[in-house]
Amino acid sequence: MAKTQKSKSKSRAKPHHRAKLKPQDGTLGLQVVHPKAAGIDIGNEEHWVAVAPDLDPEPVRSFGCFTQDLQAMADWLVQCGVDTVAMQSTGVYWIGLYDILSERGIRVFLVNASDTKNLPGRKTDIQECQWLLKLHAYGLLRNSFRPEEEILVMRTYWRQRQQHIGDASRCIQHMQKALTQMNLQLANAISDISGTTGQLILQEILGGERDPWKLAKLRDPRIKASEATVAKSLEGNWREELLFVLRQEVESYQSLQTKIAECDQRLQQHYQTMESKADPKQLPPVPRDKRAHGNVPSGFDLREEMYRTTGVDLTAIDGINVLTAQTLLSEVGSDMSGLPPRRTLYRFSV
Repeated sequence: MAKTQKSKSKSRAKPHHRAKLKPQDGTLGLQVVHPKAAGIDIGNEEHWVAVAPDLDPEPVRSFGCFTQDLQAMADWLVQCGVDTVAMQSTGVYWIGLYDILSERGIRVFLVNASDTKNLPGRKTDIQECQWLLKLHAYGLLRNSFRPEEEILVMRTYWRQRQQHIGDASRCIQHMQKALTQMNLQLANAISDISGTTGQLILQEILGGERDPWKLAKLRDPRIKASEATVAKSLEGNWREELLFVLRQEVESYQSLQTKIAECDQRLQQHYQTMESKADPKQLPPVPRDKRAHGNVPSGFDLREEMYRTTGVDLTAIDGINVLTAQTLLSEVGSDMSGLPPRRTLYRFSV
């Protein structure tokens, strides 16, 4: 019975037909999108460049990484009539070459290495640049998003500032560790040792003061802990090696605060060079739950500057404060026309 059912099921199956493909050329029907393209394999000490064989008798060449070498590469590409190149975003080595090629009017496709890694066999620099050329010529590579120049400048200042803030946070952690090892529980009495009271007390400790009641008198009246509690938290074991660590961390923290203020000044100066798109006087008052706090730049109103240069109050979005809005602006800019539609995977340059 089972054999009969099996035979019936086989009889119902439709015969399999292979699709008849018309013979085509070696490109399998791919059309050349960029006929005057080049592929560049970025390296630390040298760059390998490949152009189409019909553009130059020596289509693959190697260039150094010095500025004059990059200028010579650009001269050769212009001589070959190349109007677009593809190169991988390898570290930060591509940035200098990117700027030089862009100045020459060559459109640069900055592609992610994950999109070009599937070259079979053992890859060499020569094969890599030829592989990039082939993929780019057929339009198979996606270009990474890179904002306009004024946003790149802003992004450099903002990223440097964010790095300083991270370093300053680590200094605070090291201060707390040194205090805890001496059994000075100051962090349990005041919420933030990087505030006014905390820094005044630390300066007095580094100046040689050991009397807990004298140190507690530096307490700000707004602190919830009583003077007695603060004094009690400042009784401990004053170890010389830990005081040395505490001194270095306090000095590093203060140095970083100076650097952060310098970044704020540069950021303010850069905002002043940007075109105005709205009147800051039309900006509505900041909501109570989004008032400036924490590591907000000092010396100017960052929210007003963002509104003036973009014409949009990004902080009006739920969950977006002024720091998040500034990070968003410095990474992608205010012109979203260069971004693809939603649901499209896109790469960002560094």
